[in-house]
Amino acid sequence: MTGFRFLTAGESHGPALTVIVEGVPGGLPLGEAQIARDLARRQGGYGRGRRQQIERDFARITGGVRHGTTIGSPIALWIENADHQNANWRVRMSVDPVAEEMERITLLRPGHADLPGTQKYGYADVRPILERSSARETAARVAAGAVARALVGAVGITIHSHTVSIGHVEAEPPAGAIDWEAVEASPVRVADPQAEPRMVAAIDAAKDALDSLGGIFEVRASGVPIGLGSHVQWDRRLDAQIAQAFVSINAVKGVEIGDAFANARRRGSQAQDAILPVSQWPRGERWARGSNHAGGLEGGMSNGQEIVVRGALKPLSTIPSRMPSADLLTGEAAPSFYERSDACVVPAAGVIGEAMLALVLARAVLEKFGGDHIDELRRNCAAYQATVGPREPRP
Repeated sequence: MTGFRFLTAGESHGPALTVIVEGVPGGLPLGEAQIARDLARRQGGYGRGRRQQIERDFARITGGVRHGTTIGSPIALWIENADHQNANWRVRMSVDPVAEEMERITLLRPGHADLPGTQKYGYADVRPILERSSARETAARVAAGAVARALVGAVGITIHSHTVSIGHVEAEPPAGAIDWEAVEASPVRVADPQAEPRMVAAIDAAKDALDSLGGIFEVRASGVPIGLGSHVQWDRRLDAQIAQAFVSINAVKGVEIGDAFANARRRGSQAQDAILPVSQWPRGERWARGSNHAGGLEGGMSNGQEIVVRGALKPLSTIPSRMPSADLLTGEAAPSFYERSDACVVPAAGVIGEAMLALVLARAVLEKFGGDHIDELRRNCAAYQATVGPREPRP
């Protein structure tokens, strides 16, 4: 078994979000509590709006798991939308035809899928577009990502994230290892305690101005085996898959792997990660580098170092302050539609980024090592890892 994929279905105010994760080997310990932890992390973070107070996301496992372990069949997850219990939403999002005429949304929101979506699908109402294009769908991805996190964790891969900047406030990266427990305790999920109050103040100022803030989050994966991905075709390159996954996150408009943008200003001699001789390898390591400007990826493959990816999140386009726009039906000037939104989602976006990186790495791990049972996957990975090192080492 090497195929791994996931599909999501459901609308923002529909009955639920549905997730199918296919390709997970049997024997992997998995429970609803594991998934719930990541869903709760996605809903947290300073600057989140009222929707997060309504929902208490919980993914029911309805297939693919028996007695606490996966059984090799597709895993089915069901995340109920608590907001749908409101009588108005049950009518607005009814699967069956309704007798009463529904009010149409025709005020277009710039920065959303409203205009291109209505033109593409031929709708005279924005509701069918905004319901599926909503960032609510990322709850389903985080649930799928929790499954992927358990899978890659079985071969020693761990994934974390932290906030790099919010608006103009930038965190000072720690000199040594990041204290991930401190990050999780921070309301803005930042590793720099000095930046935290300034980020909170910036979010408050944007909220008071009926506006929003974007920023940059960073995701790191450690323990990644060397050689995931491939250089032989464009779509098999691991960095390309990661970039696509990150840009697929709502409001993410830029991706950086390693020191990509800083490297663009350096000379080639300053941007390389020197390969160290065996005498300088840390105990237990096979190959070592003097730096990690490449972010753990070279030639479309993992190089054994920590994978470092950053996502640039634009300020959310849905803001209480109505923006100049036009009416879908007439094209005449009209203020944009507003339902509700968050002032800042950068801390939560890091959790979504973790999920997307886990999903990409899960597919790469299964492609490289295969296995229908998790023990077989581990054996295959261990056997491969034993071959990593100099091709003809000295006796």
